[in-house]
Amino acid sequence: RPSCSVPSPPERISALPGSLIKSLSSCLGSSLPPCHKASARGVFLLVSQAEFSEINLASYMNTGCMIDMQAIRGGTKVVRSFKPDFVLIRQHAYSMTPGEDFRSLVIGLQYGGVASINSLLSIYNFCSKPWVFSHMIKLYHSLGPEKFPLNEQTFYPNHTQMVTTPTFPVVVKMGHAHAGIGKIKVENELDFQDITSVVALARTYATSEPYVLSKYDIRIQKIGNNYKAYMRTSISGNWKANTGSAMLEQIAMTDRYRLWVDSCAEMFGGLDICAVKAVHGKDGNDYIIEVMDSSMPLIGEHVEEDRQLITDLVINKMCRVLLGINTPQPSGHRSGSDSPSQSAQGSPQRARSANTSPSQAFQPGPIPPPAATGTGSQKQPPQLNKSQSLTNTFTETLKGNATDDEAKAETIRSLRQSFASLFSD
Repeated sequence: RPSCSVPSPPERISALPGSLIKSLSSCLGSSLPPCHKASARGVFLLVSQAEFSEINLASYMNTGCMIDMQAIRGGTKVVRSFKPDFVLIRQHAYSMTPGEDFRSLVIGLQYGGVASINSLLSIYNFCSKPWVFSHMIKLYHSLGPEKFPLNEQTFYPNHTQMVTTPTFPVVVKMGHAHAGIGKIKVENELDFQDITSVVALARTYATSEPYVLSKYDIRIQKIGNNYKAYMRTSISGNWKANTGSAMLEQIAMTDRYRLWVDSCAEMFGGLDICAVKAVHGKDGNDYIIEVMDSSMPLIGEHVEEDRQLITDLVINKMCRVLLGINTPQPSGHRSGSDSPSQSAQGSPQRARSANTSPSQAFQPGPIPPPAATGTGSQKQPPQLNKSQSLTNTFTETLKGNATDDEAKAETIRSLRQSFASLFSD
């Protein structure tokens, strides 16, 4: 690694991962440089940030995954290669927009056995919105329309099946896109036939769903065990609430909302980060329309708190997956107070967040020590060198320091602080 020197071996190497790749988009919304180095108790931590378009990789069955990442140094584009231990994905892996199909990189990370948030299995499954919606249909049938009010939707594999729709107006969504792209409001059957010809030209699938005259949009997000609910009201009058001017407010977190997001968080083996989008119609009913994964944008007044929550979530999962240490997670906090009437009706009441500060919400607790294994002499840690995989060194270190529980706990606490400080600016 020409740009990232490896420090001399400390007196005692703590059980921590060698490098953390924070791939994809402006991870956590911060302005980190492409390569950021930090040290916790002598452990070298490398955090790299890039968009999918700036990386390439090769994966091998026995040696794992190697990443090539483009970086600008002194106005010159250079390529840096390294082996990832962990990936936090904050960018959509696929869109039908030209040049935004990165599914092959997700496959490469999975091929190399790289741990991630969210899981690579879920990331790949979220590359098709109708596929995700089909799993929401299962929740609709298992929970019932009262508990899980999913908006009705029709799927057309191609334009030939788009003959007519029973009611108008409808919203037609073409292919797989984001941020309102490929979404059209159709008022009558003649316009529907016009859109059919556009779908034929695009050579893709399409969906249609009844247009809901909305009073406001609802978003319920879950980051680890932390929940928040938001209400977005359009000011500009556009039928797309995310277009033009809108007013965003945090609202009370009801049991009904919690059920929605908890049910969706069980998809594809579990989602560490997710959000449910719904529309509250002027008829007084709620209609769930979409679920988002870890690529969801952070919104509202508590963006910094959400970044801290994601940071702690990454650290916890790294410790569990790479170290085999289960760090305790605090119970989730409600955003506002709930009342029986709110839980029954699902009507949001405007409220300030009752969450604690980021440090309080995810305060790391002590790591329970394992059963005593004796006080044998400690083995010397392996020597680090630039050509050696930090992942392999890290694994060997674990084997050599299995009884050093206090050092592990202290190192994890130090890593939390060091890693969180990377995003504090």
